[in-house]
Amino acid sequence: MRDGKPLQRRRCQCVVHLALLLPLLFAGVAYGQQSQLPRLPPAPPAELREVEARLTNLTKDVASTISDRFSFCVADPVADWNEAFNYTSNLEFVDQCLVETRGDLPERLCTPEEVKFYFSSLYDKDGEKNLFLKTNINCNRSSWVQGCDPGWACAIDPGLAPSKSDDNTIPLRSSNCHACCEGFFCPRGLTCMLPCPLGSYCPRATANTTTGLCDPYKYQITPNSKNGCGGADMWADIGSTEDVFCPAGYYYCPTTTKKVSCSSGHYCRLGSIAEKKCIIKGSCDANEQSESIVILGACLVAALCVLLIIIYNFSGQFLTIRERRKARSRENAIQEARQQLKAHEGWRAAKQLARKHMQGMHGHLSRTFSRRRSFRQQADTDNSSHRVQEAPLIGHAKAQELSDSAVFTAPSTNEITEEMPSVIVDVSDDGEVVATKEKTVPKGKHRSTHTQVFKYAYGEIEKEKFRQQDNKNLTFSGVIAMVKDQQKEITRPLLKVEFRDLTLMLGKKKLLRSITGDLCPGRVTAVMGPSGAGKTTFLNAVTGKVNGYKMNGSVLVNGKNVNIRSYKKIIGFVPQDDIVHGNLTVEENLWFSAKCRLSARMNHRDKVLIVERVIDSLDLQGIRSSLVGTVEKRGISGGQRKRVNVGIEMVMEPSLLILDEPTSGLDSSSSQLLLRALRHEALEGVNTVEEYFTTLGIHVPDRVNPPDHYIDILEGIVKPESGIIAKHLPVHWMLYNGYEVPGDMQDDLKAIGDQSPQIRSSTSMSNSMPHCLPGVRNAFVEERDRLEHHLSKPKDLSSRKTPGIIRQYKYYLGRVTKQRLREARLLAVDFLILGLAGICLGTIAKLSDKTFGMPGYIYTIIAVSLLCKIAALRSFSLERLQYFRERESGMSTLAYFLARDTVDHFNTVVKPIIYLSMFYYFNNPRSSIQDNYIVLLALVYCVTGIGYTFAICFSPGSAQLCSALVPVVLTLLTTQKSTPTFLKRLCYSKWALEGFIIVNAKKYPGVWLITRCGLLFGSGFDIHNYKLCILILFMYGLFFRMLAFAAMVLLKKR
Repeated sequence: MRDGKPLQRRRCQCVVHLALLLPLLFAGVAYGQQSQLPRLPPAPPAELREVEARLTNLTKDVASTISDRFSFCVADPVADWNEAFNYTSNLEFVDQCLVETRGDLPERLCTPEEVKFYFSSLYDKDGEKNLFLKTNINCNRSSWVQGCDPGWACAIDPGLAPSKSDDNTIPLRSSNCHACCEGFFCPRGLTCMLPCPLGSYCPRATANTTTGLCDPYKYQITPNSKNGCGGADMWADIGSTEDVFCPAGYYYCPTTTKKVSCSSGHYCRLGSIAEKKCIIKGSCDANEQSESIVILGACLVAALCVLLIIIYNFSGQFLTIRERRKARSRENAIQEARQQLKAHEGWRAAKQLARKHMQGMHGHLSRTFSRRRSFRQQADTDNSSHRVQEAPLIGHAKAQELSDSAVFTAPSTNEITEEMPSVIVDVSDDGEVVATKEKTVPKGKHRSTHTQVFKYAYGEIEKEKFRQQDNKNLTFSGVIAMVKDQQKEITRPLLKVEFRDLTLMLGKKKLLRSITGDLCPGRVTAVMGPSGAGKTTFLNAVTGKVNGYKMNGSVLVNGKNVNIRSYKKIIGFVPQDDIVHGNLTVEENLWFSAKCRLSARMNHRDKVLIVERVIDSLDLQGIRSSLVGTVEKRGISGGQRKRVNVGIEMVMEPSLLILDEPTSGLDSSSSQLLLRALRHEALEGVNTVEEYFTTLGIHVPDRVNPPDHYIDILEGIVKPESGIIAKHLPVHWMLYNGYEVPGDMQDDLKAIGDQSPQIRSSTSMSNSMPHCLPGVRNAFVEERDRLEHHLSKPKDLSSRKTPGIIRQYKYYLGRVTKQRLREARLLAVDFLILGLAGICLGTIAKLSDKTFGMPGYIYTIIAVSLLCKIAALRSFSLERLQYFRERESGMSTLAYFLARDTVDHFNTVVKPIIYLSMFYYFNNPRSSIQDNYIVLLALVYCVTGIGYTFAICFSPGSAQLCSALVPVVLTLLTTQKSTPTFLKRLCYSKWALEGFIIVNAKKYPGVWLITRCGLLFGSGFDIHNYKLCILILFMYGLFFRMLAFAAMVLLKKR
């Protein structure tokens, strides 16, 4: 830091040297070209060669200085200096000066050492501005020649030796002093001339008798001086003087000695060399310094709004039409399936009627004819009945045969004649008659239509309903046969979960204590207990969802001691809270879960069958197209939401389905409907525990629900007649099953004593599930096991190959797009606030040429960062619980993150347009809207990634606070000169501000060069860093997205 100020002083000197070394270059070139004009007085060839040699040397010195010291504010040396000092188009001022000085113009031009002296004197050692030059050999206290006055210059003394007029020293100038020529400026305290840059106006000054100043400049005639007003006296940054800048609005200056009035339909900015045509001719009157282009911004916003409305309406209309087509196909399939079922029932009725008719005819004939003739008739009947196969119906004790003619001649066949041509009677091996629609043989491989898929699904569903209706009258042997058949059709892998001596501790507090049991396939197991008994904790412990707890015991899956998370793809967990997507419909919630969690090898129609079966079994048909709803927006009822919560897990066909209080908040009808669906999933009834309580002498009173009675006893509300204390019931349960009583429950065991009833020991249970005595484990080993459990990725043992990341990304992308379309109002509010911010900031922070619009860009960075970060928080903070549920079920975190980020790219592209359409056309900077858009696009991409990180790592309140404070703090650090450079480079606002200033600074050529270099130097910017700024902003956005994704993977549910 000690070397900072000398380095700063050297760079300041470079800044001030630059703008006048190059004027000398082009002034010399101009003189070389003009010296050949006929108006010049004749000069000896030797003198011309001498002038040319001096100008050539000066050119080399200036070019060397540019390449070594001034690259930070010169984007293209050739282009920048051509815009500033290329006088080849008009050399009248050089010709006029040659005439006035009688050909000694080269003797009056400043040498490189004088140029360095002038600009080094403009700034002091600390880099502060100084309008007074230092003393030199010509202008000091003891010597003050006429050329030292402002606007005057002298020639080099003709008798000066060449060694004393070297370029490394300031030569003596005291002879032939003359007023500074038009197009040149002569600083006070320096006796040489420098050419004015393009965009300046440097006429000869005239004395103002009222003010005593030399107009249009602001210097006074030196007292007691014989000189009058000369020419221009200074060219510096606009903050020091505006005297030489071409006036704004009224004029533009094609040369440094001529100004032209700005015509109507055009505008002229400060320091312009040409008038610019207005885009809307009627919006510019004569002598305007800027164009009012607010109407263009309004038109751009209107066009963008129309485009967004069209996209929204067309997408919404597309989704609506698509849903209507699916609903129409679904209704047709339902009607067709019901018609098939009706045809099936009619067929069965006809068969039964024909059978009764044949039985009656057979009895009549047997009584009429003889035994022999009757026997022959029976044989003929057997030979003619082979054309139609028929199976005995369930519930009949005796099977009879039926002929084709008897069936179709039955009186009741008229009811199904319309359906009969399209119905095929399929008689299975077990005697079941199924009526199905006739299917055409497909030629080649064709994709099924919606109608065909729904037809298949609802055909199967109606068959299942028909079977369930018939199964109500089954005999015991029929039930056994049905169960065997269903076991043959089971395709899900079976899971048996056993937990032995399961103990869960939080610090010294035991939440679960020595729990042993099993969850068998094909069975509904109920875990009952009062509120706070630990039911949810137990379920989380069994499924491996406990974090930060110490768990002892073991959980076996199919008799193997493996991590149960290895089977998470086939284990469904329904949380106690209804964690569903409120901005999706019921069907969309179910379908997304099915597509992401069912096997990738399963064809589409089977997935449709599964989803439609769940919708039908949970009675969600009437609300399938209704939004679930959120806290702000009303949707379906609470009971229906609970059933959707269960259906999300049912559609993935789990081998083990765990539900945490599934009937809480449901009425009796909804609870019965839900349990019926669960019973259908399990194929067996609910386990009962009534026998155990009977052994303890606890009997359930009449007309009392047994579970409610047992829970009242456990809570101590009801005292049992046997005198057992509710506190001792856990010990009784351990003794009943033969478990070892833990040491901290020995007091309860002693208190029971001999009063405990005689209980049996479950030998089979104790033999199959031996108690594992807890051992002493090393603390390091325990911590290692805990970390491995939480951070390691368990091996997938579920044998179900779900869709990969790319397909899940596609599903997530479709879901997020629908959610964004349904949040269009919220998005419109974001755009409206952003547009209003652009109007306010563009109006308040009017463009100032002195600062290149820096205040407006600073406000832009703060406002855009704040609004875009807060909007980015909604992408992840609002769906935190849904994400944790989906992640625990085995869905891809990467696909989820990439899909949300991809959809947010729409906002990243549109929001800069919304803001610039207001800010740019109210502020009207010199840089193009395309350049500003690129910088703002990179800024929005960067801050969106930061918003993701805040949303994932912090709670919603803290994330909003950080989103509001961080842009303000970082921008203040960037704009403070006392902030260390390395700290500035860590702030994204520094790179955004530098990008805005660079694109604006490139539009300030000519007379603005000193102002440009001074501003870039004072801010620590480099004009070559434009692409670097854009790259760093995008890299910041990518880095924070990677950080947010890592946080999603590592951070656990709080």
